[in-house]
Amino acid sequence: MEQIIFALVVMVLGIAGCIFYFVGSNYVLDRVYGIHGKSPEVAAKNLRRIALIRPWLFLGPAFLALTVYLIYPVFASLYISLFDKTGDTFIGINNYTWLFANDEFLQSFMNNMMWLLIVPAASTFLGLVIAALTDRVWWGNIAKSLIFMPMAISFIGASIIWKFIYDYRGDGVEQIGLLNAIVEFFGGTPEAWLTMPGWNNIFLMLILIWVQTGFAMVILSAALRGIPEETVEAAVIDGASGIRIFFQIMIPQIWTTIAVVWTTITILVLKVFDIVLAMTNGQWDTQVLANLMFDWMFRGGGDFGRGAAVAVIIMVLVIPIMIWNIRQESKGGR
Repeated sequence: MEQIIFALVVMVLGIAGCIFYFVGSNYVLDRVYGIHGKSPEVAAKNLRRIALIRPWLFLGPAFLALTVYLIYPVFASLYISLFDKTGDTFIGINNYTWLFANDEFLQSFMNNMMWLLIVPAASTFLGLVIAALTDRVWWGNIAKSLIFMPMAISFIGASIIWKFIYDYRGDGVEQIGLLNAIVEFFGGTPEAWLTMPGWNNIFLMLILIWVQTGFAMVILSAALRGIPEETVEAAVIDGASGIRIFFQIMIPQIWTTIAVVWTTITILVLKVFDIVLAMTNGQWDTQVLANLMFDWMFRGGGDFGRGAAVAVIIMVLVIPIMIWNIRQESKGGR
């Protein structure tokens, strides 16, 4: 109860603080550069000053937060990655040369690449198919709500749900995991799914696909509804089948949106951490870059230099995709 009360107090104080800042800063601005009782020349000059300053009163907190929590950490990580474990001795790019000769890093990198190949493709494809199908049935909105629901769950919450699905209690013990219960029902042998080499990565990916399919579905459904009806009707009159209309008429018209959804999920996959941490903690060859960075920085390794080097690698992988994504969104907006 104390935690709930504390959280509510923090929320109330935060909202009140925001209101006080925006109302108070605009009041002060209007008082400092007032126009009432001023000569036309002074009033015009003050109006120009107000027009220049007021946007920054709203953007200022966001820029401050971005500087403190994004821009500064980027340069700090680059700086720390050039030092040894203690942070006292400058070692240049030694941390990076060590990374690319380290088997654990290379395995984590390959696992991330496998996530990149499977998760964005599967999530986008399933989201697109579901969006197209649910628009054709009367209960489509109900189906969309159910499919989108996992988006409201944190990755840790989703991992706990799927941990019960994959749960394994050993031979001769009653299984409570849904997957093993199904296997037993059909006469199969229960398995420790999360320890199966290669397949365990796929089982972890299913969690993120389950969560992100709803996101892809919502965005792509909106894009499909934006396709002019005349285009589809003309294809129907010409005798085109439903599959041909879908692949040759509809998809080309929303290709930019598909690409943006794909790259947005790709950026998320490059930073995947919570699911691996909660499900396997990187054991059984499921390690990924973000979890490896966490291990080196805060656990076991305790080496901030190497941890920061992994963080820089993740950032370097994300930046080109992010730039391309922003450009595609800008083109779509025009």
